[in-house]
Formats: sequence, structure tokens, C-alpha cells
Amino acid sequence: MARKDPRRLRGWRFFLLNVVLGAGNVVVLSNVPGYTILAPYAAANLGGVTPSFGTWATTNHLIGLALGFPIARWCAARWGDYRVLAIAYVAYALASLLCASAETIWFFVPARIILGLAGGVILPLGQTVTLGEYPERRRTFGVGFWGVLSMMPFTVGVFMGGWWAETFGWRSMFLSNVPIALFAAGVVTALLYGRGYDRRYLRFDFVGYALLVVVLLGAQMILNQGNDFDWFAAPALVTALAAVLVALPGLVIWELGERNPALDVALFAERNYAVAMVCSFVGFLVLQGLLSVTVVQLQVLLGYSSTLAGMVYLAMFVLAVPFVAFVHILSKGVDARLIASLNFLGFAVTLTWLGFYDKPASFDEIALPMIFFGFFLATFFTPLATLAMHGLKGVRLLRAAEEFVLLRTAAGGFGIATMGVVLFRRTPVHQLTLADHYGGRVSISLDRFAEFSEKLQANGFTEAMANSQMARILRQQATVLAWNDAFFVGALVFALLAAFVWLARPSHRHSLKAALEGLQEARAEELMEQP
Repeated sequence: MARKDPRRLRGWRFFLLNVVLGAGNVVVLSNVPGYTILAPYAAANLGGVTPSFGTWATTNHLIGLALGFPIARWCAARWGDYRVLAIAYVAYALASLLCASAETIWFFVPARIILGLAGGVILPLGQTVTLGEYPERRRTFGVGFWGVLSMMPFTVGVFMGGWWAETFGWRSMFLSNVPIALFAAGVVTALLYGRGYDRRYLRFDFVGYALLVVVLLGAQMILNQGNDFDWFAAPALVTALAAVLVALPGLVIWELGERNPALDVALFAERNYAVAMVCSFVGFLVLQGLLSVTVVQLQVLLGYSSTLAGMVYLAMFVLAVPFVAFVHILSKGVDARLIASLNFLGFAVTLTWLGFYDKPASFDEIALPMIFFGFFLATFFTPLATLAMHGLKGVRLLRAAEEFVLLRTAAGGFGIATMGVVLFRRTPVHQLTLADHYGGRVSISLDRFAEFSEKLQANGFTEAMANSQMARILRQQATVLAWNDAFFVGALVFALLAAFVWLARPSHRHSLKAALEGLQEARAEELMEQP
């Protein structure tokens, strides 16, 4: 029987736990943007599939992360936080080995889902175990510390993923997970061995969880494969759509009558939670989608190396990390609706700025707005978390936090596929617009192209070769314009969210004071603020 030991870690043990679990948190989160930047490498090596196929490994990994959260809650109640966390790290190491050894996309994608499930257990439990060692007066610092760590994968993590892929190969990224995960499992076990816990035998909602799996994986499958398999001309996608249409209402009806639901749909009756959830879901769908599309197109379309593409994201670090802790404090004394609305308007302006990108050779033109993108990304999560917590307490608060991050994570997967659809659909539209100036010839309405064709022929190109070269440039320009459209769509969405967030009730410090005292509330707050 495990002994009850209320004493917290001190000194070097406390420091070691923070460092190791903090690093583990960064590694798990980095496997989303970190893989995205090396997706072109992986796609070419996994049977020579296109980058759109390689993207499946990112989107389905995010769905796996989302589905890991309900498992974490149930397992921790039954066997204790640190035990389940240690086992999850071992599972993460094994899943990483599967990913590194994959030879085809059909093996790699399931391995990534398993990796996501293990990561979905690690993220909430790592935060819970760490914050549990902080004294009451230091927990606000602990939440801020984890907030800073959570921003690292979206900035430094992307750059490191690109550099790692170029230097050591994409498989080595997964192999590097193995020693880190096993070391984390060993440290957690050694430092916390013998800790007691309050065992709770919660009934796991297998039916609700199964319906949730069908809805999330089915919807993701449709969005992932629609472009590649002609949407509903493919029987598999028609079957997936039918399954989602049956499972979704079934999920809602079942969960309304369940005492311990996998997804507590009754929380949407809370006005502030519902508004914050919609803003979080839709906003993160746009953000994750645009970040993924951008890092791939920088390499595939513009010819950036993965390291140079990562440096574009490294620019986000300049303003992102310093403001994470600041906005965390600010949101406790200022109406969260105001902060969120200003954040959304800032995103609308920044995405419009990015939407006018038209110089494929200019690094600065895209790196400069990404600095401001990083600032608004850092201030995106906290006000929505504050708004969502308004009026919730105890078990409902923790369940809301879990559901909040579950659906937001799933939205990230949907967003990557959705923005890929925007790019895929808009590219031929722009290509036709550019190519229809000279009738049936493959030619371009841009003034300088006729002169360019003559110069090519003067340097030994045949007319057919010159037309082929101009067609390549046309496709590149058309894709750049479609990429711009994706940014403009995102800007419009955030402009609408800036108005929508005011449907929530005001959130002020006095109404949140009681909710922010104690470990449960700190856990909920950090979980909601984690990207």
C-alpha cells in the first residue's frame, strides 16, 4: 500500500522535477509543429507520397492527443498521477520507436496516433504532478512557468525540428524522444515513489468515448483525404460521413445522461464557457492551420530549407515568450472579453498583412509580421481560459478545463486539413485567371512574361521549353495568391470573433478570486492556457 506523504519536494529534487517534466512537456508539444516542418522529408521517404499525405501524420496525431485527455483523467483516479505519468512516458518512447521505424504512410499514421494518445496523457498529468509540488504562494509562478514552456514548441521547436531534419534526418527526431521520455519516467518514479493518492473508482464512459473517437477520427479522415480522393466520390469517405452523422447526435444524447461523461456537453449551457469554447475552437483551427500551411509552403513552394523556414517561426519568439506571464496577470484584473477582442483584432490585422505577401524571394516580408503573430499567439490562450472558467468550480471546473483543451486540440487537426483545402481549391482559380490572357496557350497575363519568354528563347530555350518554364512560374504565383487567400479568410474569421466574444458575460477579478485559490483551480487554469 502506498504511503500518504504530504511533504513536497524541496531543493535539487524540486528543481530536477521541474526541469525534466518541463522538458517532457516541450518535447510532446514539439512533436506537432516540429513534425510539420519535416513533413516534406517524411512524405518523400514513406513510399514517395505527396506532402498532403504526409500531413495526415500531423492531423491524426492531434486527434490522438485530444483523445488522450479522458484516458488520463480515468487512469489517474484509479492508479495515481505519477504512476500513470511514468507509464505514459514509457509508452511515448515505444511509440516514438514505431514512428522512427515506419516505412510506409499506412504504418506511420497509426503510430503517430498512438504517440498522440500517450502525449495526451502526459500533458495534463505532467502539469498536475509539477504544480502539486509548488507551495500555495508559488503556484501562480508555476502556472506562468508552464505557460512559457508551452509557447516554446511554436517558436524554438519549429526551428529545432527543421535544423534537426537537415542535420540528422527526420527519423532522428523520433529517436531523440526515446531517451528523454525514458529518463523522465525514471526521474518521476525515483522522486515520487511511494506517494499516496486518493483512489477513486470512476466508471469509464466507454460508449461516449467510442462515439467521440468515431466523430473526431471520421471528421478528420474526411478533411484529410477529401482533396486526394475526390471527396464523396470515394466510398470510404461516404462511409466516414455516414458514421459521423450517426455518431454525433448519439454522442450528445448519450453524454447528457451520463454521470461521468467522456465529453460533458452539458457545460455548453454555461454562457461564458460556450462563447469561450467557440472562440478557442474556431480561432485555434485558423491559427494551427495557417502555421502548418505556411511552414510547408515555405519549403515546397518557395524552396526554403527546413532550417530557414524554421527561422521564420523563430521570429515569433521575440514577443511571444516575454508576454505570456504578463497577459496571465493582466487577465485577472481586466475584463477578459476586452483582452480577447483586442487580441482577435490584432490577429485580423496581422493576417491581413501576411495576406499581401507577394515576393517569394523576400524573407523579411514574411518574418516581420510573424514577430507580431507571435505576440498575439502568446496573448490568445489566457483571456479565453479566464472567460471559460467564469462561474465554474470544483469538479466541473476541472472537467471543463479538460474538455476545453480536448476540443481545441482537435480543432488544430481540423484546421491543418481545412487550410489545406482552401489552398487546394483556390490555386486553380488563380491559375486560370493568370493563364486566360492568351487563349489556349499556356501563358500569363503579367506584363513582363512576354519579354521573359523572348529572353529565354534568345538563350537557347525552345518555345515549348519557355512555355513550360513560364507555366511553372504561373503555378507558383497562383499558389502564392491562394496562400494569401487563406490568410485573408483567417483575418475575416478573427474580425468576426472580435465581435462574437462580447456575447459572454463580463469577467472580473472579484468573481474569479475564489476560483483561483487552490490546486484544482490552478491545474484547470494552466491546462486551459496550454496550446
